[in-house]
Amino acid sequence: MADIPEFTTRPELAGTFGMVASTHWLASAAGMAVLEKDGNAFDAAVAAGFVLQVVEPHLCGPGGEVPVIGYDAHRGETFVVCGQGTAPAAATVQACAALGLDLVPGSGLLAACVPGAFGAWLLLLREYGRLRLRDVLGYAIGYAESGYPLVPAISWGIASVADLFREHWTSSAQVYLPGGAVPAPGSRFANRHLAATYRRILDEAEAASGDRDEQIEAARRAWYDGFVAEAIGRFAATEVMDVTGQRHRGFLTSQDMATWHARLEEPATYDYQGLTVCKTRPWGQGPVFLQQLALLSGFDLAALKPGGAEYIHTVTECAKLAFADREAWYGDPDYTDVPLGDLLSAPYNDERRKLVGDTASAGFRPGRPGGAEPVLPAFATAPFEITARSGGRAGVRWSGDPGLDPATGEPLGRSSQPRRGDTCHLDVADRWGNVVTATPSGGWLQSSPVIPDLGFCLGTRAQMFTLTPGLPAALAPGKRPRTTLTPTMALRDGEPYLAFGTPGGDQQDQWTLGFFLNHVQFGMNLQQAIDFPAFHSRHLPSSFYPREAYPKGLDVEERAGQAVIAGLRDRGHDVIVQPPWSLGRISAVARRGGMLYAAANPRGMQGYAVGR
Repeated sequence: MADIPEFTTRPELAGTFGMVASTHWLASAAGMAVLEKDGNAFDAAVAAGFVLQVVEPHLCGPGGEVPVIGYDAHRGETFVVCGQGTAPAAATVQACAALGLDLVPGSGLLAACVPGAFGAWLLLLREYGRLRLRDVLGYAIGYAESGYPLVPAISWGIASVADLFREHWTSSAQVYLPGGAVPAPGSRFANRHLAATYRRILDEAEAASGDRDEQIEAARRAWYDGFVAEAIGRFAATEVMDVTGQRHRGFLTSQDMATWHARLEEPATYDYQGLTVCKTRPWGQGPVFLQQLALLSGFDLAALKPGGAEYIHTVTECAKLAFADREAWYGDPDYTDVPLGDLLSAPYNDERRKLVGDTASAGFRPGRPGGAEPVLPAFATAPFEITARSGGRAGVRWSGDPGLDPATGEPLGRSSQPRRGDTCHLDVADRWGNVVTATPSGGWLQSSPVIPDLGFCLGTRAQMFTLTPGLPAALAPGKRPRTTLTPTMALRDGEPYLAFGTPGGDQQDQWTLGFFLNHVQFGMNLQQAIDFPAFHSRHLPSSFYPREAYPKGLDVEERAGQAVIAGLRDRGHDVIVQPPWSLGRISAVARRGGMLYAAANPRGMQGYAVGR
C-alpha cells in the first residue's frame, strides 16, 4: 500500500512575488517574465496561453477553446471566462443524418465549432489585465517565428499522421513536414505562417488606435470579423478527408465567427472541508468534480489509507455515479434546464451514495433528479448491455464507423488516420492576490488540416455533441458542446486558496480529484499530491469519437503496489496496470499564510512551475 511520500520529484515552490505553473516550461517562463515586467496574473496567463498554442500544437492551438476561472483581488470577485465556441448555424442533427452519420467525426472539418480561445484570452486581458496586447503576444510570436525545441510527443504526433498529411492534408504537410520529413524530437521548429498571422493582427490593432482597450477590440475584430474569419470561412467550405474515410466540408462560416463573443459567467460552486470549490457551469464537465465531492462527503475518507484499495474503490464508485449523471443531464444551460441544484443537493446524494457497494458496479446508472427520468444515447448504454449479455468483463467500443477494428479501435485498411489530441493547463498567482487557472485545448495539429496562410487548424470539439435528438447534449446551432475542459479554483473565506487542473479529457476531473483529496484530506503538499500514484475509471463513455466505454475498467499506476491492485481485483474491478508515472499532468498554485506556492507534474517531462 502506498504511503505519503517523503521524497518528491521536485520541491513545492514557495515565495511571495508570483508563481506560474503549466504543462510546458516555456509557457511557465513566459508567464513569469510578464510578472517580472509588472504584469498581473491575468496578463501572465494570457502570455502563457498564447505560448502554449505554439509550443504544444498537438495539445492546443489558436483554433481551439479555453475555460478560465479567475479571482480579481481588486474587485473581490470570482469569475469564469467562457472561451468555448458554439456550433455553427448549419450544424444540426438532421444535417449530419443526411450525411449518413450517427456520430460527429473526431477529425476533419465537420466537428469545428467557433474558435473560442482567442476571444477568451482577449476578454481576460481587457477586463482584468493591465498590459497591452503586444506585451503579452510577443512571446508566442517569437517562438513561432524563431522556433522552439520539439518535445518528443509532437514528433510522434506528426509521424502518426504524416502519410495523411502527404496524401490529403497537404497544407498541414507544408507546415509540419519541413523538407518532406517528420521533424526530429529536440529539433528547432518554427511556424512562420502562424507568426505572420499574429503579427498582422497586432499591426492592424495598433494601426486602429493608440488606446489599449481599443487595440484589444480591434484585434478581436480582425479575428472574428476580419481576415482570419474570412480565411476560416473559405477553408471550411472545402472538402477534406476525415476519420470516416470520406471527404466532408465543414459547417462553420465567417458569419458564425462574427456573431460569437467570449463571455463572463459566475462559477458553479460546492462547499467541502471549509473550502468553496469553483468550476464552470455544466456546458463543461466541471460540476462532475463537485458531484463527486457531494457523494464522498458521506464517507469517512480520513479513516481510509490514501492509495489503498478501499479508498480507490470508494472514489471510483462515486465517480461512476457522478459521470453517469454527466452523460444524462449536462449540456449548455442556454439550451437545456440542467438540474444542477438537485444534482449537488444533500438529499439527492444521500440516496445515490447508497448505490456504492463493496464490489465494483457493472451498470451505468444515472439518477433521477427531481424525479425526472434519464434518457441516454446509444453509445452510453450499448457497451454495458453487450457486456451484460456476454457475461464478460472487457469493455467494447461504440462507433458508427464500420471501418474500425472492433478489437483495437484503429481504422481498418487505413494506416494513417488522425489521432485525437489532448489538452494543456496553466495556473498563475501574483503578489496582489490575483489568481487564475485555465485549461486550453483543441485545434490539434493531428485532428484537422492547417488553414492555408493562417498556420493553424480548426478544432473538433463538436464531436462531444450527441446526434440523438432531444437530449441535453444534442447538437444544435449556436449551442456549446459539453466539453471535458475543467480548471478548478478553491476559495477559503472568500479568497483564493488553491487553483489547479490537468490535461486528460474525461480523466481531468478524476486525476484532479485525487490531487485535491491528497492535499485537502490527507495533508500532502502540492508536489506530494501531484507525485502520488494516480488512477482513473474507464467505466464512463468517452466524450471523444468513437465514444468507447470499458465497463468496470480501472487504470492504476503500477506504483500503487501489487497488494492494492490485487485488492481492487478482488472487489471486481477490471484493473489495467499502467506504467509508473503515466497518469495525469496536474499543475497547481496556492496561497496560504501570506505565501504563494506552486507545483507541476513530472510525468511527460515537460511541465514546470516557476516563481519567487
